[in-house]
Amino acid sequence: MPVGKADPLVSCTHSLPFTSVRPHTPAIIHFPHHAFPNLRGSMTHRYKALATLVLTLSVAAGYAQSATGSTDAPRKSHHRSSHAKQGPSVEDQIQALRNQMQQQAGEIQDLRQRLSDRDAQLQQAQQAAQQAQQAAQQAQQAANQQQQTVTANTTAVSSLQSSVDDLKSSTSAAVVEVKKQAAEVKKAVLNPDAVHYRGITVSPAGSFIEAATVYRSAATGGGINTPFTAIPLANSDAGQMSEFKGSGRQSRIALKADGKLSNVDMTAYYEMDWLGTGITSNNNQSNSYVVRQRQLWARAAFQNGMIVSGGQMWSLATETTHGLDNGTEILPGTIDPQYEAGFVWSRQYGFRVAKDFGNKFWIGVSAENAQALPGGSNPANQVLGQAGAGGGLYNPTANYSYNVAPDLIAKIAAEPGWGHWELFGISRFFDNRVYPNAAAKSAAGAYNNTVVGGGVGGGFRAPLFDKKVSIGLKGLYGEGVGRYGSSTIADITFDKAGNIKPLHTFSALSTIELFPTPRWYIYLNYGGDYVGRDIQNGDTYGYGLYSTPMTGCNTEALPGGAFSPGGTGPCGGNTKDVQEFTAGYWYNFYKGPKGMFRYGLQYSHFDRNIWSGAGGPLDPTGSAVAPDDVFETSMRYYLP
Repeated sequence: MPVGKADPLVSCTHSLPFTSVRPHTPAIIHFPHHAFPNLRGSMTHRYKALATLVLTLSVAAGYAQSATGSTDAPRKSHHRSSHAKQGPSVEDQIQALRNQMQQQAGEIQDLRQRLSDRDAQLQQAQQAAQQAQQAAQQAQQAANQQQQTVTANTTAVSSLQSSVDDLKSSTSAAVVEVKKQAAEVKKAVLNPDAVHYRGITVSPAGSFIEAATVYRSAATGGGINTPFTAIPLANSDAGQMSEFKGSGRQSRIALKADGKLSNVDMTAYYEMDWLGTGITSNNNQSNSYVVRQRQLWARAAFQNGMIVSGGQMWSLATETTHGLDNGTEILPGTIDPQYEAGFVWSRQYGFRVAKDFGNKFWIGVSAENAQALPGGSNPANQVLGQAGAGGGLYNPTANYSYNVAPDLIAKIAAEPGWGHWELFGISRFFDNRVYPNAAAKSAAGAYNNTVVGGGVGGGFRAPLFDKKVSIGLKGLYGEGVGRYGSSTIADITFDKAGNIKPLHTFSALSTIELFPTPRWYIYLNYGGDYVGRDIQNGDTYGYGLYSTPMTGCNTEALPGGAFSPGGTGPCGGNTKDVQEFTAGYWYNFYKGPKGMFRYGLQYSHFDRNIWSGAGGPLDPTGSAVAPDDVFETSMRYYLP
């Protein structure tokens, strides 16, 4: 500052009234941060600016004070005593302001540092929050994914558990099936029910070994097979003697072969026993008898219900248990191989065609072997057949009729839901050659005489009381059908000219069967075969003639030797009927996978009645009767 010049700042200072300023009380001035935009500049510049501002404010305040004082009070002298007390100097005030400003600057710096630290912390917190939010989002995403995974895993576990359960069940079923198949294979290997050969199944089912006995109160001279029409008259020598026979000849071997194609089931069946006789057969020592053919047939059953069969078989007239199927024939449960009087049957060659309609209804026809059984008069001016030719492999001790055609049989069967029902018809064709000039010993005018016969039959069999009881009835009525009755009575006779006359015949059998337990089978049968009279040419020809001598029917005749029974006196009447009542049972000691072992006992009472003729001394009608009481036993083992 130049010498002689007064310091403007000092001059202004002295001219200002400072009486209002409190000593030692520095004024603290607070400035907002936005008032000092250049606060971040140098400290010197900031201090200068502050000082300038303070001085300016001081001058303005003094000026205002002076103006106010000149108005309200008289002007005082500006001259004061040199001894008057003076306040702090401007430098001190400035210094104080500077100190305050430095202090505030420090505080501001401290605040700025704190603010910076807070901003940094806030930024870090924001970053941490962002990171935490990102981590939370990632965690949520991970949780969602984990939840999805858990859900998927739960579903998978559930599915897996279900699969495991199914697998366990399937495995258990498979194990059971494998064990079952293994058992079946083991059984098939060690205990086969059938033999398998190139797709064919061969089974011996139906085969059995039998030890049978028969006792008759009237001797017939037969084995266990009863000749019904040969039962001796009551007053004959044989009729007054009993007989006992034991035999294993009814033992049977059966073989059944089954083969299946895509649309047809093929079956072949063979059955044999030892009830045949040969020239050397006898009971002297070895009891040797020949094999007899019982059945030998083949069948093709198509899926459309058509059934074709042929061979030696049971006649279509024989009762069956199912439809018209071969092999389902139902026979009386008797021990006697001739079965029961009144039973309708034959076992012979046949060719059969049948149709199955829904396993409820069947219809079939067959052509079967024929044989005529003549009875009564047998005129010599005709020929019906001849004894068997050895070169034709027929038995030379048996008679064979010439046959113009086979027997034709048609049959329907129904199984509506209760029982088995049948209706059938038989057509027969008899043929012989007649010589009308035989009396003149001339064959001139000879001709063939063909006569048609036939009959109609039917029957049923049904269960009762929860299959504990079975009832059945079967019958056949017609002309010339006597050979289909079990007694094999006559079915034709002749007139004087030699022409064939079919006889009226009737056969019937009623049956009650009881099955109280699986071991017991009890049967009761009553049946009979009947043939009617046929009188020709004024009682000189025919069957059952009234003129037949009957005077010796009640008289025992002398025998012709040790093996030649004499029978009775004159008693030439023809058989009228054969009636039989039978009661028997079978008891199964064992029935299972090893087969069946059973025992049977049977009682039968026969009455063979004779048509009356020219009367005898004890019976005004001249009729005669041939009774017989028969007891039979059987022990059988059936192959499984």
